[in-house]
Amino acid sequence: MPEHEPTEHTDLAAVIKRVPKAIVCLLLALRFHELTTQNPFEVWIMIDRTAWRPQIDHSPLRVIRASGTALKEGAGFHRIEGVLVRVTDPAKTVADCFKYRSKVGTDVAVEALRDCWRQRKATMDEIHRYAKIDRVAKVMRPYMESLV
Repeated sequence: MPEHEPTEHTDLAAVIKRVPKAIVCLLLALRFHELTTQNPFEVWIMIDRTAWRPQIDHSPLRVIRASGTALKEGAGFHRIEGVLVRVTDPAKTVADCFKYRSKVGTDVAVEALRDCWRQRKATMDEIHRYAKIDRVAKVMRPYMESLV
């Protein structure tokens, strides 16, 4: 619409409109939940590992693949600019950051864990539950113990 004022989530809503089964994840989910100082220039989405990679020209896209419970668990619906968008919950987002730490950086993952804990966006039990689903519980353990 010509009278529409774009927001920081305009690209996100446009991408999800084109790829409705996608789940917003990692850096963009951290930004959505206000758990990072990072300002991602790409739309980070998670799709099934067997799905076709979406081709979208108007927005830079970062596609993460997952399957099973790692894909299905821990995502809630939010209405963004009139579009129903699935975004990973704070606890799931933190666990995903550790799982994909080679893509986002260990420093970002640790910062996300620390901010999530300080802002009380999730309990350690919730984070640990998703860490087990993502198979990174042993990796996260020392970082989680340092906060408690």
